[in-house]
Amino acid sequence: MILSLSKKNVILFSTSPDPFLRLSVIVPVKNEEACIAHTLDAIRMQVDPSGIPVPPEYFEVLVLANNCTDRTFEICRNYQLQYPELRLHVAAITLEGKAAHIGTARRLLMDAAYQRLTEVAGYRGIIVSTDGDSQADPQWLYHIMDEMENGADVVGGRILPRDTPLQSKLHHLRDVTYRLFTSRLESVLDPCISNPWPRHFQCYGPSLAVTCEMYDRSGRLPAIPYLEDEEFRKRLKRIDAKIRHSPKVKIYTSSRLNGRVEFGFSVQLQQWQDMSTKGEQQLVESLETLIFKLSTKNSLRKLWTSRKQCPAFYTELKEMAAALAIDFHALKMAVQNNQYFESLWEQMEEHLLSSGHQQIIMEPISKAISSVRQYFSKTILQPMPAPMIITEADDLQGIAV
Repeated sequence: MILSLSKKNVILFSTSPDPFLRLSVIVPVKNEEACIAHTLDAIRMQVDPSGIPVPPEYFEVLVLANNCTDRTFEICRNYQLQYPELRLHVAAITLEGKAAHIGTARRLLMDAAYQRLTEVAGYRGIIVSTDGDSQADPQWLYHIMDEMENGADVVGGRILPRDTPLQSKLHHLRDVTYRLFTSRLESVLDPCISNPWPRHFQCYGPSLAVTCEMYDRSGRLPAIPYLEDEEFRKRLKRIDAKIRHSPKVKIYTSSRLNGRVEFGFSVQLQQWQDMSTKGEQQLVESLETLIFKLSTKNSLRKLWTSRKQCPAFYTELKEMAAALAIDFHALKMAVQNNQYFESLWEQMEEHLLSSGHQQIIMEPISKAISSVRQYFSKTILQPMPAPMIITEADDLQGIAV
């Protein structure tokens, strides 16, 4: 099948969905003959915490082999014959011109999953995204379903890389540690009932689950050449979707340097290698900046929530405008006109960065991590246990974060 952007209503999978279907796992692949069987094995062997297999009629796997020049499609077709109990559906496609990228492939699959799920499961059907070089934890689907049953609209899984290149390892561990510390700080200064601690910070293509309702309401995944999952995450936040960063939902992915997109984890690894060679460090927001932003966000959230009932609304809004160094009338209009809080906060963050606000201070990541550790030690907020900081897939070999 050859597809261009002008072609509409592409039907990738003609077979009817199972009446008991609850989740569709979508897997866009391009030249993954070395990994795809392992990816499918991990999905096929999903179990609950007692080791009982997840009922095969609850989930299906939709694989789209796009622009492949290897045996990926053939391997998937043979896998169908070998394991008929797995609801595996496979299609091959040739994307042309500007449409030939991962964004198109993932969008086509998610649209197909949406169509199939809404036929039998309705708006609470769950679209689950992963990649052809990733292997799910044995309880991956069980914990996704559990988080959804507890009210989540979106579930981001913990993505654990295998065999991180040595020159990139220190930078990667620092990045993970800083982001987890930031999430811990956020859980205290701007707590979220639907995303309590413990949690992580990831919500990306290798492990991203979303209800059909939120997929549709967000405007669906954008068909862009790279970082389509990050833009989709932003779309979900903008409509205040309940995003759960569940530490129980885990997936393991490759740390290859020859990636399939112009920018992704492989490119990040290469950049970290270059930083090691040059003796450079990643620059991140300081502890003082994080505290300012998270505290301000929480105060603004309270104002936005009570904007129609709070007698002191305008007085507090003027104080907020001063803190953000923004025109009062512009802030008032933004607060009153934004239907969703996260959309409002995105505008405020963009203002803080573009205006050069004095509270936005960038510093080397090692210094920021040290400051956050000291902050934890001086407050009732306890630091995270080591397993939350160090990924199970990484061997530190004595490297200090």
